[in-house]
Amino acid sequence: MLNAMTVDVEEHFQVSAFDAAVSREDWGSMPSRVRVNTERVLDLLDEAGVRATFFVLGWVAERKPDLVRAIAGRGHEIASHGYSHRRVYQQRPDEFRNEAVRSRKFLQDVSGQPVTGYRAASFSIGSGNLWALDILADAGFSYDSSLFPVVHDLYGIPGAPRRIHRLRTAAGRELIEVPPSTVRLGFATAAVAGGGYLRILPAVVTRWAIRRLNRGERMPAVVYVHPWELDPDQPRIPAPLKSRLRHYSRIRTTEGKLRDLLRRFRFATLSEVIAREGASALPVHRVAAT
Repeated sequence: MLNAMTVDVEEHFQVSAFDAAVSREDWGSMPSRVRVNTERVLDLLDEAGVRATFFVLGWVAERKPDLVRAIAGRGHEIASHGYSHRRVYQQRPDEFRNEAVRSRKFLQDVSGQPVTGYRAASFSIGSGNLWALDILADAGFSYDSSLFPVVHDLYGIPGAPRRIHRLRTAAGRELIEVPPSTVRLGFATAAVAGGGYLRILPAVVTRWAIRRLNRGERMPAVVYVHPWELDPDQPRIPAPLKSRLRHYSRIRTTEGKLRDLLRRFRFATLSEVIAREGASALPVHRVAAT
């Protein structure tokens, strides 16, 4: 089965875990490592012959447009990770609209590709801000990968569909939703195959989860990784212990685990996976107004 490989392109200091430790006003003076780390991911994908979807942060793209061109030039799909990495539920609708439009336009102009996919910072579209989906559809996006059907302190919509599906909003807009991967364990839903879950869980667990999704449920896995997760030598941010544990735990294992997955499973871009699933055949899920 064809699975989706996705990369969220952001600097190591821009993660939500460091919001209280690193001011956005200081971002410009922080040591940048996104270029070398993204190139490391690109090299791994080249070795495996895999094309992926890169959700690029607008702030990064505007400062490193050559990096966006390099990603596109190596055959990968460019998608949007928003602009400022502010969580969506921390923004007003007009602020979110401005960021979504700004980042999409710049990414399209630089990459020469149509940018149709979006992933919110920290998967921060939830049951209380579903208005964001209408804005994304109005802004020209055709698919989203932000609704995480798990319980988490920063994100999640428990009970939301786990499969790729069509979302129909109360305003009549429609998007294809591609949830990050989860597996059912009894009555619980557990996240797998991306970010901290990829780093912290043993490789054998991630392999088991992807096989279970592919063979047992006949659904593709959606793997996601951040370039900074392949950088064990990045400068340490003096943040609270919980934030440091989230960010740095088992970071030295990421590259080996990613290489192992690329060798064992078939991967492609999100757009290719959606096409393989058949957009018109996807189940429809209606969301309520917020």
